[in-house]
Amino acid sequence: MVRIRSVVAAALLSAASLVTVAQAEGLKVGVSWSNFQEERWKTDEAAIKAALEAAGAEYISADAQSSPAKQLTDVESLISQGANALIILAQDTDAITPAVEKAVAEGIPVVGYDRLIENPAAYYITFDNKEVGRIQAREVFKVKPEGNYAFIKGASTDPNADFLFSGQMEVLKEAMDAGKIKNVGEAYTDQWLPANAQKNMEQILTANDNKVDAVVASNDGTAGGVVAALAAQGLAGSVPVSGQDGDQAALNRVALGTQTVSVWKDARELGKKAGEIAVALAGGTAMDKVDGTVKFSGGPKGAEMNATFLTPVAITKDNLNVVIDAGWVSKDVVCQGVAAGSVAACN
Repeated sequence: MVRIRSVVAAALLSAASLVTVAQAEGLKVGVSWSNFQEERWKTDEAAIKAALEAAGAEYISADAQSSPAKQLTDVESLISQGANALIILAQDTDAITPAVEKAVAEGIPVVGYDRLIENPAAYYITFDNKEVGRIQAREVFKVKPEGNYAFIKGASTDPNADFLFSGQMEVLKEAMDAGKIKNVGEAYTDQWLPANAQKNMEQILTANDNKVDAVVASNDGTAGGVVAALAAQGLAGSVPVSGQDGDQAALNRVALGTQTVSVWKDARELGKKAGEIAVALAGGTAMDKVDGTVKFSGGPKGAEMNATFLTPVAITKDNLNVVIDAGWVSKDVVCQGVAAGSVAACN
């Protein structure tokens, strides 16, 4: 049973740190990144670095370049460099298991970052991904309450892909059962690559003679691939498309009308919180004593985890001012190419 209590973003902005600078002095936090292909990871990294610096801890890192095998050796390298805690964005959540077990055996706490590493000895921090999926489906459904739907999912090696799809199905099940919505194609996107999403979308369009009325894509990268496939058939802007992450290109697509929604997960808050948690755990704080911790057992194996969940926000053409006002993205970027008077945030 999943028990999730949303973490209020304002609380994350509190000046109170989880540990004092004195406690963190001399600590090293190693961060293992799956890759840097997604625009947002650079934002996450900057937030983690800032949180560690504020606490007096040192940041070390490695980029697995989308290779599960390299990520295993990366983690071993971070351990050998003296990491007192690890933050891992897993490329493959099963393949990373040996590295996590090695770290735990050596008394090094592990924070599974944004992607579930289903090991009770690891801490889990992410946004509420089922809710992200619900938001995506809900916003697309508002535009197209019936018709042929396609689902471009994330990587099959990432549990988030299934969390998102589960949330999407929760919203759409009633309409699907009533025959108002028909699933005319769904596909996982290997490594979340936009090019793979585009290929999957092209195949779905071909199989359905272009008769696709809506696309629920699971992130902004895959949404970009979907929009490219739709544009090639003259369908961009007439078919609602979802995404997530608040990527700059996606927010511009929202303003232009070729993407319906980008679910914004403020990576600055996620990175900040992850850095604070890693320092707290390295300093000896028990996982279940970390501020804001809830119990989560909604993974594929049902393992009970200590976790923190942040709250996502739907960004549509009607509220683009939210990300602009928050300093997430500039108005010039969001509004590039937008017709005057067509979008309130661009006026």
